[in-house]
Amino acid sequence: MPKTAEAQTKVKDALEHGRAAAQELHAALTDAVSVGGEALKGDLETLALQAKAIAVSIGGSLEAQTAATKKAIEEAAASLEGAAKHVKQALESSGQDAGRSIRNAIGDARAAVQKISEAVAEKRSAASKDK
Repeated sequence: MPKTAEAQTKVKDALEHGRAAAQELHAALTDAVSVGGEALKGDLETLALQAKAIAVSIGGSLEAQTAATKKAIEEAAASLEGAAKHVKQALESSGQDAGRSIRNAIGDARAAVQKISEAVAEKRSAASKDK
Protein backbone atom coordinates (compact mmCIF):
# COMPACT_ATOMS: atom_id res chain seq x y z
CA MET A 1 0.00 0.00 0.00
CA PRO A 2 1.37 3.46 -0.82
CA LYS A 3 2.86 5.29 2.12
CA THR A 4 2.29 8.87 1.05
CA ALA A 5 -0.98 10.67 0.52
CA GLU A 6 0.20 11.66 -2.97
CA ALA A 7 0.82 8.01 -3.92
CA GLN A 8 -2.56 6.99 -2.53
CA THR A 9 -4.23 9.73 -4.56
CA LYS A 10 -2.49 8.58 -7.77
CA VAL A 11 -3.66 5.00 -7.25
CA LYS A 12 -7.20 6.16 -6.45
CA ASP A 13 -7.20 8.34 -9.54
CA ALA A 14 -5.97 5.41 -11.67
CA LEU A 15 -8.79 3.19 -10.42
CA GLU A 16 -11.40 5.93 -10.89
CA HIS A 17 -10.08 6.59 -14.39
CA GLY A 18 -10.09 2.86 -15.16
CA ARG A 19 -13.66 2.52 -13.96
CA ALA A 20 -14.81 5.48 -16.07
CA ALA A 21 -12.98 4.09 -19.10
CA ALA A 22 -14.55 0.63 -18.61
CA GLN A 23 -17.99 2.23 -18.30
CA GLU A 24 -17.36 4.11 -21.55
CA LEU A 25 -16.21 0.87 -23.20
CA HIS A 26 -19.40 -0.89 -22.10
CA ALA A 27 -21.54 1.94 -23.44
CA ALA A 28 -19.60 2.08 -26.71
CA LEU A 29 -19.96 -1.68 -27.24
CA THR A 30 -23.68 -1.44 -26.61
CA ASP A 31 -23.97 1.51 -29.01
CA ALA A 32 -21.81 -0.18 -31.66
CA VAL A 33 -24.28 -3.05 -31.90
CA SER A 34 -27.01 -0.66 -33.03
CA VAL A 35 -24.81 0.81 -35.79
CA GLY A 36 -24.13 -2.38 -37.73
CA GLY A 37 -22.44 -2.76 -41.11
CA GLU A 38 -18.97 -1.52 -41.98
CA ALA A 39 -19.14 1.23 -39.35
CA LEU A 40 -19.46 -1.51 -36.73
CA LYS A 41 -16.25 -3.15 -37.94
CA GLY A 42 -14.25 0.06 -37.48
CA ASP A 43 -15.79 0.68 -34.08
CA LEU A 44 -15.05 -2.84 -32.92
CA GLU A 45 -11.40 -2.64 -33.94
CA THR A 46 -11.03 0.53 -31.88
CA LEU A 47 -12.94 -0.95 -28.93
CA ALA A 48 -10.72 -4.05 -28.85
CA LEU A 49 -7.67 -1.81 -28.51
CA GLN A 50 -9.43 0.29 -25.88
CA ALA A 51 -10.25 -2.80 -23.77
CA LYS A 52 -6.60 -3.91 -23.83
CA ALA A 53 -5.40 -0.41 -22.92
CA ILE A 54 -7.74 -0.24 -19.92
CA ALA A 55 -6.55 -3.66 -18.74
CA VAL A 56 -2.94 -2.51 -18.91
CA SER A 57 -3.77 0.76 -17.18
CA ILE A 58 -5.51 -0.76 -14.17
CA GLY A 59 -2.96 -3.57 -13.97
CA GLY A 60 -0.23 -0.99 -13.50
CA SER A 61 -1.50 -0.10 -10.04
CA LEU A 62 -1.40 -3.64 -8.62
CA GLU A 63 1.70 -3.18 -6.48
CA ALA A 64 0.07 -0.48 -4.39
CA GLN A 65 -3.05 -2.46 -3.45
CA THR A 66 -4.44 -4.55 -0.65
CA ALA A 67 -5.02 -8.24 -1.41
CA ALA A 68 -8.76 -7.79 -1.95
CA THR A 69 -8.23 -4.80 -4.23
CA LYS A 70 -5.57 -6.70 -6.22
CA LYS A 71 -7.94 -9.61 -6.71
CA ALA A 72 -10.70 -7.34 -8.02
CA ILE A 73 -8.28 -5.56 -10.36
CA GLU A 74 -6.90 -8.85 -11.68
CA GLU A 75 -10.44 -10.10 -12.33
CA ALA A 76 -11.35 -6.82 -14.05
CA ALA A 77 -8.24 -7.03 -16.23
CA ALA A 78 -9.14 -10.61 -17.16
CA SER A 79 -12.67 -9.49 -18.08
CA LEU A 80 -11.27 -6.68 -20.23
CA GLU A 81 -8.93 -9.13 -21.98
CA GLY A 82 -11.97 -11.35 -22.55
CA ALA A 83 -13.89 -8.42 -24.02
CA ALA A 84 -11.02 -7.70 -26.41
CA LYS A 85 -10.90 -11.39 -27.40
CA HIS A 86 -14.65 -11.52 -28.04
CA VAL A 87 -14.54 -8.33 -30.09
CA LYS A 88 -11.81 -9.84 -32.26
CA GLN A 89 -13.90 -12.99 -32.65
CA ALA A 90 -16.84 -10.84 -33.74
CA LEU A 91 -14.64 -9.20 -36.37
CA GLU A 92 -13.63 -12.61 -37.71
CA SER A 93 -17.16 -14.00 -37.89
CA SER A 94 -20.57 -13.00 -39.15
CA GLY A 95 -24.25 -13.43 -38.44
CA GLN A 96 -25.25 -15.10 -35.21
CA ASP A 97 -21.66 -15.95 -34.29
CA ALA A 98 -20.66 -12.28 -34.50
CA GLY A 99 -23.71 -11.27 -32.48
CA ARG A 100 -22.90 -13.85 -29.81
CA SER A 101 -19.30 -12.63 -29.60
CA ILE A 102 -20.43 -9.01 -29.23
CA ARG A 103 -22.90 -9.96 -26.49
CA ASN A 104 -20.09 -11.81 -24.72
CA ALA A 105 -17.85 -8.72 -25.05
CA ILE A 106 -20.59 -6.55 -23.55
CA GLY A 107 -20.94 -8.98 -20.65
CA ASP A 108 -17.19 -8.96 -20.10
CA ALA A 109 -17.11 -5.15 -20.11
CA ARG A 110 -19.98 -5.07 -17.61
CA ALA A 111 -18.12 -7.54 -15.36
CA ALA A 112 -14.98 -5.40 -15.58
CA VAL A 113 -16.90 -2.31 -14.47
CA GLN A 114 -18.29 -4.27 -11.52
CA LYS A 115 -14.86 -5.55 -10.47
CA ILE A 116 -13.24 -2.12 -10.78
CA SER A 117 -16.08 -0.68 -8.70
CA GLU A 118 -15.36 -3.33 -6.07
CA ALA A 119 -11.67 -2.35 -6.14
CA VAL A 120 -12.57 1.33 -5.69
CA ALA A 121 -14.86 0.48 -2.77
CA GLU A 122 -12.17 -1.68 -1.16
CA LYS A 123 -9.61 1.08 -1.65
CA ARG A 124 -11.94 3.61 -0.01
CA SER A 125 -12.61 1.24 2.87
CA ALA A 126 -8.89 0.69 3.45
CA ALA A 127 -8.26 4.45 3.30
CA SER A 128 -10.95 5.16 5.86
CA LYS A 129 -9.45 2.57 8.23
CA ASP A 130 -6.06 4.27 7.92
CA LYS A 131 -7.45 7.56 9.21
